[in-house]
Amino acid sequence: MAVVTAQARRQRGRLRSGRGIQRSWTLTLGTAVLLLYSLLPLAWLLVNATKTQEGLRDSFGLWFASDFALVDNIVRVLTYDDGVFIRWLLNTLLYVVAGAGGATLISTIGGYGLAKFHFAGKKIVFAVIIGAVAVPGTALAVPTFLLFSSVQLTNNPLAVIIPSLVAPFGLYLMWVYSTDAIPDDLLDAARVDGASEVRTFRTIGLPLLGPGVVTVLLFTTVSNWNNYFLPLIMIRDPNWYPLTVGINSWNMQASTAGGEAIFDLVITGSLLMIIPIIVIFLVLQRYWQSGLAAGGVKQ
Repeated sequence: MAVVTAQARRQRGRLRSGRGIQRSWTLTLGTAVLLLYSLLPLAWLLVNATKTQEGLRDSFGLWFASDFALVDNIVRVLTYDDGVFIRWLLNTLLYVVAGAGGATLISTIGGYGLAKFHFAGKKIVFAVIIGAVAVPGTALAVPTFLLFSSVQLTNNPLAVIIPSLVAPFGLYLMWVYSTDAIPDDLLDAARVDGASEVRTFRTIGLPLLGPGVVTVLLFTTVSNWNNYFLPLIMIRDPNWYPLTVGINSWNMQASTAGGEAIFDLVITGSLLMIIPIIVIFLVLQRYWQSGLAAGGVKQ
């Protein structure tokens, strides 16, 4: 009887395994299509960054040309126009460190306070944050420009950094994450022991919010790194351009009277621009995944 039962279990296991293999093949095919769709632009960028200006015109877009000029293109990107690309890179790092770092700090403190303290008008604040999340940043760019222009703060790095400090989605995400990640009993115990609110947040709340903080930091970093429209209307001095606006100015150079077409540098510069953000994403991926999942888990 025991032998029959064991054989029946093995047979049911093989049947379940067979059905699982069938489902996994479908999932694998769908994932492969999405992967191809996602990586095809990156592959095009990588292939064409190895071509000269002539190679871009005379070769197939998804295959290499006869001349391999990647190293030469990188050198030209870093030295063209007295090395302005490096200046744009430093500007981008400034906007990201100040804007994304400040937005993450504000979102963390604000989300923790909204989740763990009760006050009048809390529902109104929640409604305002949800409404702000629904408003695209480009819709606020022109009113922001008019506001900063009225106080003569345009053409200044602060005109890019200050608006970047406001991250409604980051604040909402930290609010939701703090609600489930930090037990109220733990905070009450710290208060009973005489710990101040600042110390409670620093020693108890902040360590528990680590995955959520990294998630918000990743989102705000990507947003500030790819920010284009705001610095485009705020900054007139090319020395304060971020990479997005600077590389686009190279791209538009061919359409100006007497301008030089440098599409090979535009493509290579775009490749160099995305490398840091890819590295950051891969390094912080596990924290990002855990941060997203934590909000949906009941304590």
